[in-house]
Amino acid sequence: METALDALYTTPPPGFVARREELAAEARKAGRAEDARLIKAARRPTLAAWAANLLLRSRPQECEKLLELGRALREAYRTLDAAELKSLSAQRRVVSALTGQAAELADAAGHRLSAAVRQEVESTLGAVLADQEAADRWATGRLHTALTPPSVFPAESAQPVPERPPRPPVTERKRRTNAKDEPDEPDEPDEPDEPDEPAERRRSAAARGAASEAVDELAERRRIRRERLARARETAEAAARLLSSARTEAAEADAGLGRARERREEARQRVSEAEQRLTEARAEARRADREQRQAEERHRTAAHALTTAEREAREAERVLSRLDPRGG
Repeated sequence: METALDALYTTPPPGFVARREELAAEARKAGRAEDARLIKAARRPTLAAWAANLLLRSRPQECEKLLELGRALREAYRTLDAAELKSLSAQRRVVSALTGQAAELADAAGHRLSAAVRQEVESTLGAVLADQEAADRWATGRLHTALTPPSVFPAESAQPVPERPPRPPVTERKRRTNAKDEPDEPDEPDEPDEPDEPAERRRSAAARGAASEAVDELAERRRIRRERLARARETAEAAARLLSSARTEAAEADAGLGRARERREEARQRVSEAEQRLTEARAEARRADREQRQAEERHRTAAHALTTAEREAREAERVLSRLDPRGG
């Protein structure tokens, strides 16, 4: 069922309902009534939500980097690390880049995104950066509506910086119980508090440990950032190689297209010439037909005249034979 839902939410919105009915029918036919019910309950995504789902399925590595960037940004905000926030915020341009990729994927699938829909996709990716719940929802690949980022990063999870605990207060002085004490006689002070040296040492050690942990955490974040930068560079280099290869293929395709057009023009020229020759041959055939009919007519006339002449010659010979029996 999970596979079916994944496929369903990458189906373009115009075909979503038909595909949902088809998958639900398959589940019912297989005896999985609960799966069929869950599939039927799937909500048709908006065009922006579908594009965000398609981006997640088609560009998993780039999308994982966006999720990592969101986690790092939220952590930097939680710890109020200004330098880290400044460094990471500069990477938010990845949202625009991924929005462009989502638009390209949607266009390739036959659904061009309008400017308003692209804005909704960018808003969704911005919400993924700012809000963990939004990131979790997008990571399922089954959004049915666009997400809206909060106005600021959520502060509920921010932990307050612990303050140094105050020193124990001085014990309250004992008051005289005798109301008749001389007013100018000073009160007898309690025995002064001795500083708790072990506690001071513990607090100092704890502060040093906290500072060390903070340094270690910052170093770890920097290491992670360097690793992400290295991966991003690798991705950029791979993309550059892919772009170079695509440009080469495009140039070869253009050259092939030019050659094909030339061959087509040559073929059209040969067809035109052949059609001209065919027209001329047909005209010649018609003239030959006319000449043949005329020759046949002359032949018939001549044959008829010959037959008539032969009959008349025979008749003349018979007459001559009767008139001159001796043949003289």
